[in-house]
Amino acid sequence: MPSFPSVLLLYRLKPAVLADLAGRYRLLDSHASPLPLDAFLVAAAAAADTPRAAVVPGSGVVRIDAAFLDAVPSLGCVVSVSAGLNHVDLPECARSGVAVANAAGIYSADVADYAVGLLIDVLRGVSASNRFLRRRGEFLLSPLGGSRLGGKRVGIVGLGSIGSAIATRLEAFGCVVSYHSRRRKHGVSYGYYPTALDLAASSDVLVVACALTAETRHVVDRAVLDALGSGGVLVNVARGANVDEAELVRALAERRIAGAGLEVFDDEPNVPAELLGMDNVVVVLTHHQAAYTPESMADLDRLVAGNLEAFFAGAPLLTPVLVFD
Repeated sequence: MPSFPSVLLLYRLKPAVLADLAGRYRLLDSHASPLPLDAFLVAAAAAADTPRAAVVPGSGVVRIDAAFLDAVPSLGCVVSVSAGLNHVDLPECARSGVAVANAAGIYSADVADYAVGLLIDVLRGVSASNRFLRRRGEFLLSPLGGSRLGGKRVGIVGLGSIGSAIATRLEAFGCVVSYHSRRRKHGVSYGYYPTALDLAASSDVLVVACALTAETRHVVDRAVLDALGSGGVLVNVARGANVDEAELVRALAERRIAGAGLEVFDDEPNVPAELLGMDNVVVVLTHHQAAYTPESMADLDRLVAGNLEAFFAGAPLLTPVLVFD
């Protein structure tokens, strides 16, 4: 009987994917265990065939840090199902000799589509009109149909895979795109601003699409919101903590910006009550679902399997995460 390598499974996979992986690996599945996570990791580390790879969620429920790696010292690879890596201590993984793979590129198209959808909804009041018609039951012809997207100056914070896909879509609408990133991107024609503050001051719309790091936590703060101005719109499809949520609530309540489309929040699944009850400005709220299309999930299943296969074959990971100083 063949001896399968062990994989620590901390993310809930679909039954078909689970069955496929079970034919190639010995799966130590936390969701099939009655043990709390800490005890489950201790048991996995004490097993005769200790796990060499782990598949982990991207929600931050499991943080891959020194304590986690010390608990399961046999790990040589962590495969995260998210593109964002704020739940993974990359320097610690590098020090421990643990390779990291993520879901880079898998969600870009769907999140970009969603970002544009949020922006159109905020500008044109689609959700607000739907709520009005359902609540009042009146069909009113109104000259106020919102604001046109074409021609808007759109600033994108973070021109990575998702930010670039958003930019491409908005160009097709006739928007003037500019961006802020850690550094200027070579071969990119969009205007570059060295700070988010400068970008906001030159934009009608600010779209947040950057990774969450120590440097980008609250990259959109009170000063940035004030620079965006009373006619400005904020869209966030990155991480909730990229925006100072308390300052955003105040800016919306005081009409210092015109509206917001928010897909992510600082303390998920909790959403500030002030945002839920706000009706003086256009605020569109959704529950961190932009990436979850059947197409993205199928791509993710293939990517997880491919990264595991590459690791155990001693081949390069499909989506390796590099650590930069």
